[in-house]
Amino acid sequence: MLHIDWLPNKKDTLPLYRQIYAYIKHEIRSGNWPINSKLPAQRSLAAIFKVNRSTVQTAIDELMADGLLESKPGSGIWIANNTWSLFSSPEQIDWNFYVESSTYRPNLPLIQEINRAEFKQNIIRLGTGELAPDLLPHKELTAILQKTSGNIKSFGYEQPQGLLFLREQLCIHLRKNGINVSPRSILIVSGALQALQLICLGLLPKDSKILLENPSYLLSLPLFQSMQVDFAEVPLDSEGINLRTLAYQQKLKKAALLYTIPTFHNPTSILMSEQRRHDLLQLCRENQLPILEDDVYRDLWLDSPAPPPLKSMDQDGLVLYIGSLSKAVSPGLRIGWVVGPEPVIEKLADMKMQNDYGSSCLSQYAAAEWLASGFHENHLRRIRAALCIKRQTCLDVLTQHFQEIASWHIPAGGFYIWLKLKEPISLPKLFKMALAENILLNPGSIYDPLSNRHLRLSYSYASSIELRNALERLAAMIKELN
Repeated sequence: MLHIDWLPNKKDTLPLYRQIYAYIKHEIRSGNWPINSKLPAQRSLAAIFKVNRSTVQTAIDELMADGLLESKPGSGIWIANNTWSLFSSPEQIDWNFYVESSTYRPNLPLIQEINRAEFKQNIIRLGTGELAPDLLPHKELTAILQKTSGNIKSFGYEQPQGLLFLREQLCIHLRKNGINVSPRSILIVSGALQALQLICLGLLPKDSKILLENPSYLLSLPLFQSMQVDFAEVPLDSEGINLRTLAYQQKLKKAALLYTIPTFHNPTSILMSEQRRHDLLQLCRENQLPILEDDVYRDLWLDSPAPPPLKSMDQDGLVLYIGSLSKAVSPGLRIGWVVGPEPVIEKLADMKMQNDYGSSCLSQYAAAEWLASGFHENHLRRIRAALCIKRQTCLDVLTQHFQEIASWHIPAGGFYIWLKLKEPISLPKLFKMALAENILLNPGSIYDPLSNRHLRLSYSYASSIELRNALERLAAMIKELN
């Protein structure tokens, strides 16, 4: 898809169609828009440029006359040439062939649109899974970075497994949740997503099957299909992953791994009960099924601390454990970790060195100082209090405006409310209606392709005023579509 972030200047003396002509010609000549790329429809271009469709048509007619564009019947307008090709060999590199032939799949179009829209001015991000800017610990991190700048002995590469000081601090941090490991059993990664990539690429045979909850965050990421990994989905109930179905799936699918988010699940916020955790671990032990536990939301409990992680009950090296500072502290630090048996950690560390030669040493020092300073617990108390207020704002509006059209459960932590509509509607249409009113949604179809009745609402990013305003308008849109 061609990226357009330009508008013609309506105060300029140059006619609008000539400005559009010059812009498109520049993008083609510079190579930003390769040969054989398709232009958006004229109606869409007119909306993007905020001009009449006839203005766009005039600019396109001139570009076609110059031989830069061509019309393909029933298929739209395509880039046919660039000015270099008028003076050189007719054989041109078709970069679109390379793009489309890659084994690495692009994001879903809906997710690409969400990623772009998140940075629009005045947008209310009603689905974003991160802390609001005013909840990030700016003052504390600034102090830590100032202190760290004088303490760093080297700005070179760190050990393959990551900064030893950080791994030592993580051992102390993990011990609070019952996970007792040495620094040798920890790998520092650039966020939890890199951990998932390394594990799938480095530990799983080709064409492996991963069992996972449905819905699931992983279903929104085509990169795993790019790595020739297949998914077998297991439903959830109020206590977590359904063990009866899991046992059947394991025998049926011969899976290589179970991926689970037992604590404040993404996107449903379901908290797996302690008994279910014991039963799950026992079932996987009996079937020799490794578990990948994604625990990035653990610190974000709002009512009471969550049950112990699966890893704390693991006596057989069955569980690989992923944690991160992205959700509770700062996504910009890009610091996460994997805990597992030493041979596994050594393999993943070797792979990470091949990929990026280690996470940023500056971020690692800052993260280590953050954990060592005592800032973490004070910060968590502050954001829990703020998230409780925002959660209550959401629940109040839902009770007032959504009872006739949807159902939900009260999350005990994390960021999300998994809203289930009582009647199926067109989620793409709702998404576009909301976006037109500067409300950005995360439809449930991102996390379950068959869903046409769910929305992942997040109370973590928008302000309480924005949440109330956006949810009230969203209720009116849903009622209009019913």
